[in-house]
Amino acid sequence: MTERETWRDFVALLRSAEFPPDRIRPYDELLREPLRTFLSAMRAQASPSDLQQEPETHRVGDHVHYVLPLTLGEETASYCFTFVLEGDEWHFRHVESITIRLDQVSPPTSTFPDLSDEQKHWMREEWRVTELVRLYSFLAQERGPEFALNWFRDGAGYALAARTWVPFVPPAQAFVLYLCWEQVHLHGSEVTLEELSDERATVRLRPLTFALYERTGHLRQQIGFEDYRRLFETVWEDRAQAAGWELGITYAEGECVFGFRASAAGGGARDPACDTPEAAPATS
Repeated sequence: MTERETWRDFVALLRSAEFPPDRIRPYDELLREPLRTFLSAMRAQASPSDLQQEPETHRVGDHVHYVLPLTLGEETASYCFTFVLEGDEWHFRHVESITIRLDQVSPPTSTFPDLSDEQKHWMREEWRVTELVRLYSFLAQERGPEFALNWFRDGAGYALAARTWVPFVPPAQAFVLYLCWEQVHLHGSEVTLEELSDERATVRLRPLTFALYERTGHLRQQIGFEDYRRLFETVWEDRAQAAGWELGITYAEGECVFGFRASAAGGGARDPACDTPEAAPATS
């Protein structure tokens, strides 16, 4: 079977019925269910014209990779489909929407192909959140959920960073402004600052934190959504308290709304020395 025939056979099988589980051979068994879910979505959403395209093809050993653009839902992206070949049989192995074209590099060189800022934000966040969840799960198992949550309370350090890096406004407002800035420029979130005063502030954001949980397969298998959200909220509530705010978080259609009210206790930023010495930063 040629590489072109392999792709056409895959498309025909995909469109005819639910994809056979025995034709999926993932790099890691944890990815089997996410791959099956993706194929189901692809079957339901991809247009016939998309699937009839001739993909860019790359053969590497007993693997063949096909690259082509697909529109799934409202998003169009370039996907790389990977298959492992055994004689005239093929098995679907992986699909990825990020492909770094380092096959185009020839040494000596100091220039390497880049990706979009959006893709790089996604990659950084996926690594960061994966490590955060891995550590949380380990601590929760070894010492209990409350100990695990307390480990990630980094509020005093975060509030101090905001106060020193944004020095020309009052500290409480500096905290909110820094939150907006770092979520946009360091984490790739969509952020709207709707209101800001000494007494109250409102920030509307779409953090990649929740998009990652929805779109990656491994996180859902490592932590339940309620624990995942609780970890997110614990981190931000501790940060807000350290900066002299009381924080309420509401959710609607993929967005978070942070509602800040000046703390009745007042007192400004908490002293970082009050944090436990083993507390680790957990920028969410």
